[in-house]
Amino acid sequence: MSVLRQLLNVFRAESALEAATEDFSRMLELALSMVVRASDDFFGPGLAPPERTRFFEQDVQVNQYERQIRKLVVAHLSGGRPADVPYGLLLMSLVKDVERLGDYAKNLVEVPELRRQDFPDDESYQELVEIKRSVVQLANEVGPVYSRGDHERARQLTLEGRSIAKRCDQLVARVARGDYPANIAIALTLGARFFKRVEGHLLNVLSSVIMPLHKLDYFDEESVPSRR
Repeated sequence: MSVLRQLLNVFRAESALEAATEDFSRMLELALSMVVRASDDFFGPGLAPPERTRFFEQDVQVNQYERQIRKLVVAHLSGGRPADVPYGLLLMSLVKDVERLGDYAKNLVEVPELRRQDFPDDESYQELVEIKRSVVQLANEVGPVYSRGDHERARQLTLEGRSIAKRCDQLVARVARGDYPANIAIALTLGARFFKRVEGHLLNVLSSVIMPLHKLDYFDEESVPSRR
């Protein structure tokens, strides 16, 4: 049985931890929406100042959720419930991944002002666009898959998503061999790096659906337990 399924069984019976899981669902939804918005805006002229302010306020809200969830978990575990410790540790780990999603979304929306011109419509640009599409597709599915505890879809998405990191590394190497203006080279490189990190944290969230606690954030196809 996945850690997530056990987690939900325990948390539904405990008011403090139930509140924490509800907050986590809202935190995850907000961070994923930020990732999708930032991924699309990365290729445009950048956010207008009012939009940028609202976006950064969302990141603050994600951080507030993280602190509140930690507070609820610590308060519950301080009451002497040893059996709940693994599940508290899981939630503590997951909120950090989701908080980082907000940070990298914020990083993505900061890049257009560094670029100052359109990307050249070449192979590197098209590859980054395709990487972005893969990341957005993954982000759009993580929330529903997590909430359903969908073991099979989480496993499939993880297998598909692992290729994104390799493609990002290959893109950075290609840019390094090119003759791009400095600002375009920086924008392409930062895009590849930020999308890679977003992908990594999305897969970490999915790992809670398919892996036991001691293998959270780790995926080995041969070690994935069968669904029970």
